[in-house]
Amino acid sequence: MNILGYLQKIGRALMVPVAVLPAAAILMGIGYWIDPNGWGGDSALAAFLIKAGAAIIDKMAILFAVGVAYGMSKDKDGSAALAGLVGYLVVTTLLSPGAVSQIQQIPLDQVPAAFGKIENQFIGILTGVIAAELYNRFSSVELHKALAFFSGRRLVPIVTSVVMIVVSFILMAVWPVIYGGLVSFGESIVNMGSTGAGIYAFFNRLLIPVGLHHALNSVFWFDVAGINDIPNFLGGQSSIDAGKAVVGVTGMYQAGFFPIMMFGLPGAALAIYHTAKKENKEKVASIMVAAAFAAFFTGVTEPLEFSFMFVAPVLYVIHAFLTGISVFIAASMQWIAGFGFSAGLVDMVLSSRNPLATHWYMLLAQGLVFFGLYYVIFRAVIVKFNLKTPGREDDEAVPVQAEITDRTELARQYLEVLGGQDNLVTIDACITRLRLTLKDRSIVDERKLKALGAAGVVKLGEQNLQVILGPLAEIIAGEMKALR
Repeated sequence: MNILGYLQKIGRALMVPVAVLPAAAILMGIGYWIDPNGWGGDSALAAFLIKAGAAIIDKMAILFAVGVAYGMSKDKDGSAALAGLVGYLVVTTLLSPGAVSQIQQIPLDQVPAAFGKIENQFIGILTGVIAAELYNRFSSVELHKALAFFSGRRLVPIVTSVVMIVVSFILMAVWPVIYGGLVSFGESIVNMGSTGAGIYAFFNRLLIPVGLHHALNSVFWFDVAGINDIPNFLGGQSSIDAGKAVVGVTGMYQAGFFPIMMFGLPGAALAIYHTAKKENKEKVASIMVAAAFAAFFTGVTEPLEFSFMFVAPVLYVIHAFLTGISVFIAASMQWIAGFGFSAGLVDMVLSSRNPLATHWYMLLAQGLVFFGLYYVIFRAVIVKFNLKTPGREDDEAVPVQAEITDRTELARQYLEVLGGQDNLVTIDACITRLRLTLKDRSIVDERKLKALGAAGVVKLGEQNLQVILGPLAEIIAGEMKALR
């Protein structure tokens, strides 16, 4: 597997622990709604909910270790997840300041500060990746009959614990350097203030086509470089009291996405509909309405973005630029809201009572402006350059096919278009994409994939293929596996 394909695999696995965040956001959001002034101090129920959500947020590093190990394992087995937990516990224990002081025989106050931050998502991801690779390598190993009980999957946590001892000693030398580099990168962006937030948002969108935005997000949204924007925001008053959050600052790497996802992209959808050929408007309307609805309410934007990402890349660059501008404006004006899943209406409502949410309602006004900007710019560019956005394709571009409602039948047809069961090496999915490894990618008919309902196709390396299906992706992947 090439490097890009491997990074894609990690990016897919990252969605397993990230998918837990909405639970924390809902619990804490309801808690803040119940007690918007005391933040749990005046209501036992609010305190219960806020603390329950914090239990998830405060342990994100462990969730990354377990989730990545599980997500990257070849058959999604619990033994891989257990190995990830074992690996994380070994590393964080051996590299805790007290342990480093004893092992290196130096006073505790001389232990590098990096080891005080060893329990972070970067270490979680690293141990998860190593545990998954060990699982994929050793889960089928058979030991001598005297040790048969420890064969196969039972062997993996044991091997992981031994390997992670070695990894810990390597990290004892290199972790301060890695940590220093990550912190310097994060600080260089933080020191740029709202401009840095805008730059981050611009690259966040540009990396979506190859699915590497998750790696970038981890630097700004989690505690990889000390920024930790999402957990600190969701922590509300407790984060403020602990000095981890600053009102008007914490959340600036999230807030500006709300105007884009709730308003900007729906404006783009309207422009695409209005510029479609007359005979295609009804079909385009059904696609754009569904995609715009998902973007507005949940913040799931990939079905809409992939509708123009490859057929009109200039529009996508404009979209990335406007996203950067939106995040810059929101950060500059300190209009702040946050999310546990994505920047849709649900998360905005849940975060509105958070003590770190400042002037969040102004994001709605900003969104209306961006709705107009997206509509005017997209419509002008589409018409000016005659871009082949949905509904403007050549007549023969995409065959028309009746919608298939039976998921098993739909999965069967996807298998057929992808070259049959024998052509599929691996089948996986994240929230919106089928992530496939194929023996022969050249036999895949992209036009037929789009006729079945795919919003887009991404090719990576020689064998990897992503099919953008929206929320159906995991369902179809499961059905395709069942048919094999």
